[in-house]
Amino acid sequence: MSPSITQITPTQPAPFDGAALRRTADDLWEAVSCGDEHAAYGVVLDAHDAGADHEALLLDVIGAVQRRVGQEWADNRMSVAREHAATAINDRVIAALSVRHMPPPTGKRRGRVTVACVDGEWHALPARLLAEVLRLRGWHVDYLGAQVPTAHLIGHVHRTGPDHVALSSSLATRLPTAHATVTACQAIGVPVLAGGAAFGTDGRYARLLGADAWAPDARAAADLLALRPPTRPLTGHQPIDDLPHLADQEYTMVSRDSGRLVRAALAGLEERFPAMRSYTERQRQHTAEDLGHIVDFLAVALYTDCDRLFTDFLTWTAGILTARSVPAASLPPALEVLGTQLTDFPRAGRLLDHALQALNDPDVPAARSGSGVSR
Repeated sequence: MSPSITQITPTQPAPFDGAALRRTADDLWEAVSCGDEHAAYGVVLDAHDAGADHEALLLDVIGAVQRRVGQEWADNRMSVAREHAATAINDRVIAALSVRHMPPPTGKRRGRVTVACVDGEWHALPARLLAEVLRLRGWHVDYLGAQVPTAHLIGHVHRTGPDHVALSSSLATRLPTAHATVTACQAIGVPVLAGGAAFGTDGRYARLLGADAWAPDARAAADLLALRPPTRPLTGHQPIDDLPHLADQEYTMVSRDSGRLVRAALAGLEERFPAMRSYTERQRQHTAEDLGHIVDFLAVALYTDCDRLFTDFLTWTAGILTARSVPAASLPPALEVLGTQLTDFPRAGRLLDHALQALNDPDVPAARSGSGVSR
């Protein structure tokens, strides 16, 4: 049985002129969206000097702007390069703001928390925000940043002896690695608080993978650690204890065979859509990348045995393609081609069938128009 999960409803931020905070967020958005780092510093630091609450600036201004950055990328109103530039500016603004409120090097602390991203997870800003909020609230925080290999994280935990590990991941494809990391931390008696989009908006994947606690955002995570911190876990727990369906080996075989599956799906699409034979090298590369993402999400859906995870990814992908004026109608035949390669995999077949049903729903934008994946 997986250990029980505690969670806490987010508290409202301390009142501080909400209208002024919203104006500050709008001003910061104007600065980061056009790459004006100097203006971004001025917006946030001036608000701080005018009396804005530090935590509110982190979460309700910088955090809110970062969420808007992500949405603008998804809606194809911001390029990847601009999204990266905006994120980098936000990260440096956090650093500048933290210098204004650096906690004293000595004095009583609540305890020690290691904050890290799962190996392979490059989206570090949510973890950075949590680390800063915990410091503000009196914790000794070791912030390890993006893409922390599990072995190195465990070595750090052995050396420093934290009371908790806060593990962040935005990409669902990192869930198998997150599971191994959770289990490794628990094996040495350190409870794990999971957070980030990868674990689900309701924390379902944190519970599935046996994390000791889950929180939907940095404020709720800090509240939880202060009011109802998870207790030290029992040792001797194994990943297979959480996911007995892995015994059928479907996840292992699909993940190991992902390259061949992508090549087979690409060839199958060429047979169905002869126009693909005249694609440019860039178009073929993008098509192969899209198919690679589909196979990766199929694998992680097999790991979690969750239809919703795979279906949500496919319908999200249909929306992303449509926003970029790329026909999404090639997604159903791509799944059909994958199905022909996985006839001996009943769980994979179920996942593909459910995703096909969702894509054929007329409410899914543009999933039934166009002739193929191209860019």
